[in-house]
Amino acid sequence: MKGRKYEFLIVGSGAGGATLARELSKNGKEVLVVEKGRYEEKIGTFRDALRYFDANRLTKTPAKSKEGVILWRALMAGGSTVVSAGNATRCLEEELGDFGIALDEEFAEAEREMGVCPIAEELLSEGSERIMWASKELGYKMEPMPKFIDPVKCQKCGQCLLGCVKGAKWTALDYLEEARQHGADILYSTTIEQVLLENGRVKGVRGVGPHGEIEIPADVVILAAGGLGTPVILQQSGIRDAGHGLFVDLFVNTYGVTEGLNQIHEPSMTLVDHEFHQSKGFILSPHVNHHRMVRFMEIGARGPALPTRRLMGIMTKIVDEPVGRVYPDGTVSKPVTKRDWTRLQGGSSIAKEILVKAGADGKSIVVSKPQGAHPGGTAAMGKVVDKHLQTKVDSLFVCDASVFPTPPGAPPILTIVALAKRLAKTLAF
Repeated sequence: MKGRKYEFLIVGSGAGGATLARELSKNGKEVLVVEKGRYEEKIGTFRDALRYFDANRLTKTPAKSKEGVILWRALMAGGSTVVSAGNATRCLEEELGDFGIALDEEFAEAEREMGVCPIAEELLSEGSERIMWASKELGYKMEPMPKFIDPVKCQKCGQCLLGCVKGAKWTALDYLEEARQHGADILYSTTIEQVLLENGRVKGVRGVGPHGEIEIPADVVILAAGGLGTPVILQQSGIRDAGHGLFVDLFVNTYGVTEGLNQIHEPSMTLVDHEFHQSKGFILSPHVNHHRMVRFMEIGARGPALPTRRLMGIMTKIVDEPVGRVYPDGTVSKPVTKRDWTRLQGGSSIAKEILVKAGADGKSIVVSKPQGAHPGGTAAMGKVVDKHLQTKVDSLFVCDASVFPTPPGAPPILTIVALAKRLAKTLAF
C-alpha cells in the first residue's frame, strides 16, 4: 500500500463508502477505503459501545452540540449502519427528483440485496402489538416498519442499537467484505484531515494513522465520512461553503410505565406512523432504550429509575430546521428552534395519547431530551456539490448524508446506498 497510487480513494466505510467500494471494485477499479475507526471484533453490549460511539473520552457521555443536543454516531468499520435500527425507507425521492436524480433502479437493487421487507409480525413484542392496537383505536396509522433484518436470524434481543451479534441485520460491513474480496484495500484507524490539490484537481489525501502522518495519492477522492466528518475535511481542503445547513433529524423518546407490558424482546422501531410527516413534520415509532445508563443520558436522574420490564415508549422524529453548523475544528452548533420544539411537542403529545390508550399510567409519562442521529446537509446539493455529487474541485466527490438538499426526518441509510450505487455507475465508466 505504501507509495501506491489508487484510482479511487474513499474516506469512510459506512453506507455510502462501503457501497461505492463494492460497486467500483466489482468493476475492476483500484480502490482504497480509509476508515477513521477500527474493525470491531466484539459488539452488542453497552460496554462494547463505549469503544465505538462518538463520546467524551473522560466521561464517556455521547457527543453533543454546543447547545446540548445529543449527537449519536459510531466511529467504526461500517459506520453507524452497525448500530442502526435496520430501518429501510425511501426518502427524499421528490426532492432529489428536483435535481434530476431518479433512483428507482438503485432503490430496487439495494432492497433486493439488503433483504428489505416489512418487519415480520412474529418479531413484535407484546408492547408494540398493544401500541399498534391503541393507535388504530385512536384513528392513527401505525404500520410495520420496512427493515433489512432477517427474521430467521433475529433473536429479538432488543439490542440493535449496540450492534447485532447474530448477523441478522444488514450493515455496510457486508458490502465492505465484498469489496475486499474484489480486491479493494482497507485502511483502518486513520483520520483523513485534508484533500491534496494540484492545479484545481485532486492529487490525494493527507491524514494521520497509527504510525504518524501519511499521504496517499489518488486520481479520484470520494468523501463519505458522514454529515459531521465530511464537512471538516472539505473546509480543511479550502471548500469554505461546507459545514453550514446541518440537520440531525431531531427526536425525543416518550416513555410510560405499564402494569406489565414492555418492548424488550423485539428489534428497535418495529412500527412507524408516517401520516404526519408531510403535514406536521414528524414520524412516530415505538422505541425504548433498554439500558438504564442510556436513559440517564437522555432523561437525567429519572431515567434509570424507570422499570425496564414495565416500560413502553414511542419515538418522535422530526424534520428539523437545517440551521446547524460544523466548524473546521469539528465542533458542532445545533440549536433546537421554535419550530423544532413545536414539532417535537406535537409528536410527543400524540405518543402520550397512544401510550395511555395502550395501558401506560398517564402520570408516569416522561419525555427525553432532544437528540439527533442522522446528521446531514453540510455539503448539500446545489450549494457544495452538483447533481453528480462532485464539488467545485475536479475529481472530488461526496457521498453521504452531507449531500442531502433538505432534512428527510426519516431513516436515511437506504437513500445513501442508492445514491452511492448511482455515483458508482457514473464513475466506473
